[in-house]
Amino acid sequence: MTKQAFGTLPDGRTVDAYTLTNVHGLRITAITYGGIITSMLVPDRSGKLGDVVLGFDSLAGYLKASPYFGAIVGRYANRIANARFTLNGKVYHVPANDGRNSLHGGTVGFDKVLWDAQPIQAPGAVGIVLTHTSPAGDQGYPGTLQAKVTYRLTDDDALEVDYEATTDAATPVNLTQHSYFNLGGEGHGDILGEWLTIYADSFTPIDSTLIPTGKLASVTGTPFDFRTATPIGARIGYTNEQLARGRGYDHNFVLNGKPSLDSLVHAASVLDPGTGRTLDVWTSQPGLQFYSGNFLDGTITGKAGHVYAHRGGFCLETQHFPDSPNQPAFPSTILKPGETYRARTVFRFGVHG
Repeated sequence: MTKQAFGTLPDGRTVDAYTLTNVHGLRITAITYGGIITSMLVPDRSGKLGDVVLGFDSLAGYLKASPYFGAIVGRYANRIANARFTLNGKVYHVPANDGRNSLHGGTVGFDKVLWDAQPIQAPGAVGIVLTHTSPAGDQGYPGTLQAKVTYRLTDDDALEVDYEATTDAATPVNLTQHSYFNLGGEGHGDILGEWLTIYADSFTPIDSTLIPTGKLASVTGTPFDFRTATPIGARIGYTNEQLARGRGYDHNFVLNGKPSLDSLVHAASVLDPGTGRTLDVWTSQPGLQFYSGNFLDGTITGKAGHVYAHRGGFCLETQHFPDSPNQPAFPSTILKPGETYRARTVFRFGVHG
């Protein structure tokens, strides 16, 4: 593990970068601003390392123009309808930063704060523990929230992400990791030819503002059926109301099985045919937001001068369902005093062929 300065915030605080390397040379760098994973160097079938996540070479890019590249998002990942929710009979208003809805915790979510970091080491793994205190009233949310996120790179080529949080008042909590992947290499075209499997029999349809309708819909016979490996671009251009509303895929999938910390479920698998790189995602969370990079439009210049084309990266955000605080039928996201929010996601890299 190495540590170095990555830049300075406008208020003078230093942002540090931690680089984790395993025995096979797989290398992941994360910074204390936003808990952002700035790079993941992963071997292809010939053993050549390539960076498979979108991002920037300097802090300035993340401060100016980042669509949550690589960040921890919270307090509430994804959307809350009409930027409000009712809890214990009281209406709470949170920032409307996505039309009339609130997205990824508001205007200053966990992606835009400076986390404290401590390195950790264990047999077969190296990592960092990131901590942040979100005060009561932060972005309109009740309760002082103590959040902890651990990144652990293992010698069997997995990035383990563990989330914990406690509160002194009931509050919604939904944390996730928002890396944009391109297994062909960041900046190397779009991701439409990558083969995706999502282990979900149903998804949550959305309205015109990308808020779930409250229903669960079967993926059978729809462009959302990724139960067998399918190129991401195979059906993305179909005439379909849900695809039109999301401008592609921007939907929560209801994962099969009964995910828990003791029994992670296989959420997704991805294969890049050109490089042979594979990614498997396992999680304790009930949902997976698959986003096909629809709002990337060639206006962002990322690492090494790479222009990020339309659909130049995809996200696999393990999470609870969007708008759960306003959807009584969805699994609850309310954390109460005396409880501990815990979740785990594992990103496992490999090579095919």
